[in-house]
Amino acid sequence: MSYISGMRLSVVIPSYKDPLLQPTIDSLLDNSGLGDKLEVIAVLDGYWPATPLKDDPRVKIIHQKNSGMREAINAGVRIARGKYIMRTDEHAIFAKDYDVVLTKNCKDNWIINPRRYFLDVKKWEVMDMPYVDYSKLLIQTVDKKNGIYKFAGFVDRPRTERRKDIMIDETMAMQGSCWLMPRKWWGDVIGELQTEGYGPLYQDSHEMVFKTWKAGGKLMVDKTTWHAHKHRSFSRTHNNGSPENPSKNAQCWAHSLKVWGDYYKNEIVPKYKEEWGLKA
Repeated sequence: MSYISGMRLSVVIPSYKDPLLQPTIDSLLDNSGLGDKLEVIAVLDGYWPATPLKDDPRVKIIHQKNSGMREAINAGVRIARGKYIMRTDEHAIFAKDYDVVLTKNCKDNWIINPRRYFLDVKKWEVMDMPYVDYSKLLIQTVDKKNGIYKFAGFVDRPRTERRKDIMIDETMAMQGSCWLMPRKWWGDVIGELQTEGYGPLYQDSHEMVFKTWKAGGKLMVDKTTWHAHKHRSFSRTHNNGSPENPSKNAQCWAHSLKVWGDYYKNEIVPKYKEEWGLKA
């Protein structure tokens, strides 16, 4: 579906049994500056919430058979009507006018993510911890003995300090908890998140970044706005998939490396090695 005239942004929330979905929707709506040019699409992946979501004309609900996070995102994007699409996790809060800022600053060939803080979900407030602007993309050793490796983003604090006055800047990796791109870029370049090989859950952000780089685009961080994402000390609902769709982490990581490993080593590392201190 292409965007309709007047609809600026569609926010897709893949959700699996998370009690924080409604507070996240509330934060999106309460802090929006777009009014009726915003739509929020909650994709309920194989469940119904114990307490029904509040009725709001800006909120649409998709209920589907449990298929995993990747397909939940695809399902939301398929019905998105905005010129821009944004994905967020179901446990986050947002800065005032986040949607105005991100859609204004995003270029045609960018994926852009806001500065990331950490959220205390019990107090429902930003934690007193350093924010995240930049992440370096590396191949991480998970289990050397069994030959398990994966693409992973590592927070780059020195770059944060060196480039603190550059408010919109390129980065190499993102957590994936909140990003925005033009709807056309998704259609022309991303296509959809693949589930074959990857499985239902992980490496989605890396897949999108690699596709974007190959098409001549960039991954950017916008420090003029922010979101706060649930800190890892709090429990997850989608951490290991579901009984119907287990995450199969090792297979997902191996598939991602098989698809993108040569491209990363032969093209991305040489391009970014001096700026980011990568090893060839």
